[in-house]
Amino acid sequence: MYRVLVDPEIGSFDSAEVLKNPQRQGMEDAIYALYANRQKEDLLLLYFSGHGVVDTTGDFYLSTHLTRKDGGKLVPTSAVSAKLVHQLMNTSRSRRLVIILDCCFSGAFPKGLTTKDGGSVNLEQYLGGEGRAILTASTSTEYAFGQEGLELSVYTHYLVEGMETGVADQDGDGLISVEELHGYAKSKVKEVAPAMTPEFYPFKEGYRIYLAKSPQDDPQLKYRREVERRIHQGEFTKVARRLLNSMRSELNLPPDIATAIEAEVQQPYREYQRKLGEYETALVEELAGKTTLGEISQRDLRDYQQYLVLRDEDVAPIHEQLMGQITQVIPPKDSNPQILLNQFEFDTVTVNTEGTIIQQSRGRAEFVREDLGSGVVLDLVKIPGGEFVMGSPEGEKGRSGDEGPQHQVTIQPFWMGKFPVTQSQWAVVATWPKVKIDLKLEPSSFKGANRPVEMVSWDEAAEFCARLTQRTRKSYRLPSEAEWEYACRGGTTTPFYFGETITTDLANYNGSFTYGSGPKGEYRQQTTDVGIFPANSFGLYDMHGNVREWCADNWHGSYQGAPTDGSAWLDDNDNGYHLLRGGSWYSYPGHCRSAFRDFYNFAYAFIGFRVACGGSARTE
Repeated sequence: MYRVLVDPEIGSFDSAEVLKNPQRQGMEDAIYALYANRQKEDLLLLYFSGHGVVDTTGDFYLSTHLTRKDGGKLVPTSAVSAKLVHQLMNTSRSRRLVIILDCCFSGAFPKGLTTKDGGSVNLEQYLGGEGRAILTASTSTEYAFGQEGLELSVYTHYLVEGMETGVADQDGDGLISVEELHGYAKSKVKEVAPAMTPEFYPFKEGYRIYLAKSPQDDPQLKYRREVERRIHQGEFTKVARRLLNSMRSELNLPPDIATAIEAEVQQPYREYQRKLGEYETALVEELAGKTTLGEISQRDLRDYQQYLVLRDEDVAPIHEQLMGQITQVIPPKDSNPQILLNQFEFDTVTVNTEGTIIQQSRGRAEFVREDLGSGVVLDLVKIPGGEFVMGSPEGEKGRSGDEGPQHQVTIQPFWMGKFPVTQSQWAVVATWPKVKIDLKLEPSSFKGANRPVEMVSWDEAAEFCARLTQRTRKSYRLPSEAEWEYACRGGTTTPFYFGETITTDLANYNGSFTYGSGPKGEYRQQTTDVGIFPANSFGLYDMHGNVREWCADNWHGSYQGAPTDGSAWLDDNDNGYHLLRGGSWYSYPGHCRSAFRDFYNFAYAFIGFRVACGGSARTE
């Protein structure tokens, strides 16, 4: 960083000072000197590479090699407080301030940032004029990582590369702004370390601050920009290969230099593939001679995944391939013949009235897989047709009047989502052409690729199904309320598909409360990854917790006059309220029963949905 910043052909900074492993007082003195006695036109840059620490109150600190904790709590006098840095920034007369933080939890630094008059900074608005820019290697909850084979950390490596080669100059004007530099570094980091998310916080047009120059007539830079433009997932099309070969000759580039440029551009994707290969090898070795992975193996694999800086969606296809336990591949009779029918095995449990598991068994179900692209799939389980008694008996604990009268319902065979729709599935479909309404790319309050999507309204869930239908030419929809209860029960008549009570080992709900003679348990206060609790006899997961799920029906206060053919109960005069089924992380245990009903007309952090396909249910 020092070398490129003081280089007169790149950064052209008048001066720069490097502090290696300083103590807190030395760091604070240097930061004070940076901001004090400056002029308005001065460009000031503070770069920190080390460890970031967030204390129990959420305040951010830059650590030193002497930073310590006492009883698990940070000793604040042993680290440099972000609040102090904020204050010193506000004392400076400079109107161009840049901070680059290459450390863990660096996204927490902008918290509490204030202006010179004491007002808070709205980092989402560009208010005009010179200002500040903060670049961070990760979000406030993420780690920042080094990289095998790189002298620098992942983030700093690409900051330096972007300035030194000039390739970060995206608009070709000969200047590299902080926004351009961040954009280049982030794109490269996300290729090689997908679990890291560099962030950019500009204030008062801080994004227009220029940090470096780039050469305009350099043939190597011209070639590199074309390589960056043409590469896709580490490869070139045959046409792109011909174009690049022609450009080599036109620019008179020696073959070894052109090849080296291509290798540098390909390196992030090659590194990503190497990590996936290492993870797959580890999983293969762990699965040797086993049919399932134990709790310790799963913990170690997740730690190894974090070490490799891979996301859940990166390793999910590997797990699907190695752990799918596919036993047959035949075209289904009642689905599109292009879909392949597979089988999977799963564990089910039965508990007694105290919540103790008294029986464990292995189930098997058929499923179809919809490839959504980008390595994301959607599995639907085949639900056999049959008859069942819908609603709860009058003696069931927690029963309300809207759960009756009980009545016989006939259900035709259909397909239902194995899990609630996840955030990775939503993120793909939300980019597809809209049918009626726009969809937010990341609506959920609790982030995680394999967590259920939430904070989606009934209309948004219906739009998701409509886009699936438009893209796949199969009739995706929300399940009817009758289909949902039938699928949840899985042939049982007890309050829950695993028995007379519920525990937090079996579902994600508010474990501070009990049902019947069951025990208290954990209250997680957020969603969890789908599929981590036992399935029911049909092979469906998370039917009793995690998120409540939209159904196609309008709300009715009882089953008086309800359809008996499994179709959705709809009215011409829509009252605006739609059915919700299933419990959630927020729910009392009694509200997680198979028969429990609720209704809403807004999006909430405890509401998601799962899709259905086929059958004879009328949903419109």
